Amino acid sequence: MARRKKVFPQQLDIAHILSVGVLAQACPRALIDEVLADTGKASQRNRLLPAPAVVYYIMALALWRELPLEEILRVVSASLHWLDAGKSPATQPCKAAISQARSRLGPEVMRELAARVLRPLAQSGSLGAWYRGLRVMALDGSCMDVPDEAANAEYFGYPGASRGASAFPQVRVLALVECGTHAIVGAEHGPFRRSEQEMAEALLPTLQPDMLLLADRNFYGYPMWQTANSSGCRLLWRVKSNLKLAREHVLPDGSYLSRIHSIKDRTRQNGLQVRVVEYTLDTQNPEKPEQYRLITNILDHAQAPAEELAALYHERWEAEGVFAELKTQLCGAGHTQLRSKTPALIEQELWGLILAHFAIRQLIVQAGLLHNIDPDRLSFTHAARTVKRRLPQAAAIPP
Repeated sequence: MARRKKVFPQQLDIAHILSVGVLAQACPRALIDEVLADTGKASQRNRLLPAPAVVYYIMALALWRELPLEEILRVVSASLHWLDAGKSPATQPCKAAISQARSRLGPEVMRELAARVLRPLAQSGSLGAWYRGLRVMALDGSCMDVPDEAANAEYFGYPGASRGASAFPQVRVLALVECGTHAIVGAEHGPFRRSEQEMAEALLPTLQPDMLLLADRNFYGYPMWQTANSSGCRLLWRVKSNLKLAREHVLPDGSYLSRIHSIKDRTRQNGLQVRVVEYTLDTQNPEKPEQYRLITNILDHAQAPAEELAALYHERWEAEGVFAELKTQLCGAGHTQLRSKTPALIEQELWGLILAHFAIRQLIVQAGLLHNIDPDRLSFTHAARTVKRRLPQAAAIPP
């Protein structure tokens, strides 16, 4: 028996309308118009589906993953019409018109919008976001399934599996995350075969001197460390056990000074000085404890004792939590696959998903500051449901 499509009520309630207002709070209409003009994507004539509505629609795809595309557009169109006091047209184009409008827009607008919107959210009084005056950041990556269309398969590629290949092509996503707020500050994505190290190079220019960047052992490489170090950002990265690090000077806290070298430096005369922190974590198997080795460019042990750095490094898992929010909590169980059928629209949809996540995280941070609560203690799942159903005070544009 064929299943009926899930739809909204014919008469939209106030909560659904104001959910679009939450997106407008993170991405104001004036900013969208500016980006559209700068990218040459502003509507040249009156269309049934104008470009600003398409931008909000792409972000709204992340909020209502379980609904058909036409239903989501109906919510966006009606919401903008209500929030703009009738200035925006309340239209209901067909599915083909939606696809054409998204293709006209392309991925450039959403990429540029994300570049102007994504930023750290923690303020000086924010709980759980700082270590000794440094903003704690993490770099990590993950993969998401995309529809098994010929264009997607050719561009993104399939991950390997124990028997052949995976059922779906996958897009690789890398994110620079503010640990205390779970805000995505920068992102990069591309084909599955593209390495995280290569993608990370695009995010390193966003590092600031007031940041402390955590990264796992798959990211370390001398050129990348050198680039990140030159930004003035403090670094705390795990390295692999086969990296040779000579003990030049042992410090009172048990850490020691050493040097890292480029593979081109055959004489090992031009290395960068680092501080090494080594420790062991007990595991469920007492016979196989896990060994950790971290390097940092904070050379003074008094500024960052080894025990504190060892405890701080595990904040890196906050980035894993962000990907869980994107893939499971925001998309919802059973809807983790992206919808778009071409690589350009996959990129567009991903930026919309990241911007929607940022909008929700911005609300969570605002609530945490209001009540002096660590944002980590506030439920992302509950916040996402609230945005969709029960947040009348969040409208960015007064009726």
